[in-house]
Amino acid sequence: MQFTEEHEQFRKTVRGVVERVIAPHVDEWEEAGTFPAHEVFGALGDAGLLGLEYDPAYGGQGADHSYTAVLGEELGRIDCGGVPMAISVQTDMATPALHRFGSHELKERYLTPAIRGEQVASIAVTEPDAGSDVAGLRTRAVRDGDEWVVNGTKLYITNGTQADWLCLLVRTTDEGGARGMSQLVFPTDTPGFSVSRKLDKMGNRSSDTAELSFVDARVPVANTIGQVGKGFQQQMAQFQNERMIASYLAVGSTSFALERTEAYLRQRRAFGAPLLANQSVQFRLAELRSEVELLRQFNYACAEAYVRGEDITRMASIAKLTAGRLARKVADACMQFHGGVGYMEETWVSRYYRDARLLSIGGGADEVMLRILARMDGLDTGL
Repeated sequence: MQFTEEHEQFRKTVRGVVERVIAPHVDEWEEAGTFPAHEVFGALGDAGLLGLEYDPAYGGQGADHSYTAVLGEELGRIDCGGVPMAISVQTDMATPALHRFGSHELKERYLTPAIRGEQVASIAVTEPDAGSDVAGLRTRAVRDGDEWVVNGTKLYITNGTQADWLCLLVRTTDEGGARGMSQLVFPTDTPGFSVSRKLDKMGNRSSDTAELSFVDARVPVANTIGQVGKGFQQQMAQFQNERMIASYLAVGSTSFALERTEAYLRQRRAFGAPLLANQSVQFRLAELRSEVELLRQFNYACAEAYVRGEDITRMASIAKLTAGRLARKVADACMQFHGGVGYMEETWVSRYYRDARLLSIGGGADEVMLRILARMDGLDTGL
């Protein structure tokens, strides 16, 4: 991928916004277990960061996907996992299907304010009994005239306590499996909707995550995104955006973690010399940096394929699988090199270690990525 001076200026812009709007408050938000999404998203919207690839008619920047790769890498350098994840939900998980398949009216009413950062969006797919198995979801929407009547539960929903609207995947017919689902724009001020509870997580603590309840909640049929009954297929397409941004974030976070660890090893002395003087430490850092660079270049190849309009399901699955495993590997090495001080909550290392673990679970667990790849490679033939 060829990056221009414009890309570098954009990278500086993102880093500047992060340093000014987010970085000074991370510790406070981690302690609180949430962050002020409307305030932060408003600042990001003012900087033009929430709709990079979207139509300028709705407030987007009309840029190509290469800018999303830059955005992801820079957000990954934030000193926590929760805030960048929440931002990426807004940019690459809850809004792509609306932009791609939604009506003009829906885009004007919900996408435009999301791009401006005036409304917080969330993606509501996972359920207590339907996480990795999306086809097993049970939340239903039954048509009653010009309205859908929604009943069910969603779990592990990022931005769930602050969202103004959800990109909600529901079952709209009695067909089983992947058939008969639809995507709805669901405003959270709808009667019958409630946040059942805010979840207490091991990591990514500054990101509010919730269980959501729907009891005879009515939304207009006009809030359907794209075609009725095509929600599963539309969500699968949206998942590719989610997995790509996750891998971009991972490159940013792992690079930053290794930079910080190197700086620590240069100044920390043991047995009369800096820890970095040990060849085994040098080799391990070199090895990890090489793996991060491989992922970075694979990401760029994936981004180029996406720009060309190719089906990137296989590449995005490989990137997501690799990113999750590499994040865990880097986090473990950083913890080991910091020793006892890394195990203390007062240092960045323990937070990074906890936050990094989610990447192999959220957005499609490692096993789901492997299942996709095995099927695409024909390995399940005859089984």
